[in-house]
Amino acid sequence: MSQEIKDRLANRAPVDLAAVGEAALMGCLDHSLLRPELTTRDVEAGCDLAIEWGTATVCCRPADVTLVVARLRGSEVAPTTVIGFPHGANTSQIKEREAVAAVDNGAIELDVVVNIGALRSGNLGYVRDELAGLIYAVAPTPVKVILETAYLTPDQVEAGCRVAVEARAAFVKNGTGYSPRGAEVGEIALMRRFVGDGVGVKAAGGVRTLDAVLAMLAAGACRVGATATAGIGEEWRTRGAEALAAAIEAKFQRESPSTP
Repeated sequence: MSQEIKDRLANRAPVDLAAVGEAALMGCLDHSLLRPELTTRDVEAGCDLAIEWGTATVCCRPADVTLVVARLRGSEVAPTTVIGFPHGANTSQIKEREAVAAVDNGAIELDVVVNIGALRSGNLGYVRDELAGLIYAVAPTPVKVILETAYLTPDQVEAGCRVAVEARAAFVKNGTGYSPRGAEVGEIALMRRFVGDGVGVKAAGGVRTLDAVLAMLAAGACRVGATATAGIGEEWRTRGAEALAAAIEAKFQRESPSTP
C-alpha cells in the first residue's frame, strides 16, 4: 500500500465539518459490495464507481478480494473486506485464519464482526481475547470491530467499545447492515464518547443520502459504509453547501447547553 493511500486512511478523529468538500466527503466513504447476489460484473462496476468518486475504500466479500485488488490497482481507493460476516459466530481460529488470508490476498483494512452472543452474555474476556489475537495476527493492518449494536443495550455497546480499544482495534463500527436497523446518530455519538478521538468510529447501515452521511460525521463518525455512493456524490454537487450548513447547525443545537 502506498504512503499516499495510508495517509488518506489515517484519520481516526471526528471530521471537521467546516473543512468538508467533495473530496473529503467521498474520502470518508467505504463503498460496500457485500450483497450476496452480486456478480463478478457487479463487483467490477462497483470498483469503477468507487474510483470515479474517490471513496476511501471498496469493502467487498472475502471471495472477491483478489478481484477487487486487481481492479483498484493504480487508483487511490483501497481494497478492504469483512471477517466473520455477518454473524460473528465463527470460531476464533477460523476468524483469525480468514483475516490472515484476506491480508495475504491484498486487503488493507478488515471489518471484523464481534462474537455478538458472547458480548451479550457478558463474556468480555472471550471477546477481548478473540479480537486481540486476530489483531495481533494481522498487525499492522487496521481492524474495525463491528459490534452489531441493534442487538445490544447501551451498556453492552460501551462494553464492546471498551474491549475493542483494549484489543487495539483501529475502529469501532455499529453494524453490518444486515441487522434489524442501521446506524443512529445518538448511538454513533455515544460510541465516539466511549472511544475518544484516538480510535475511529464507522457508521453503517441505512446511510443512503447526503444528509444522513453528514449527520453521521457530525455525530463523530470518521468513516461511513455506503452503497448509494453515486447518489450521495450527486447530491453533494447539487446541494452540498445547504446540506453542510444544516448539519453544522444541527450539531451546534445538539451540543449546546439547553436554556431554562
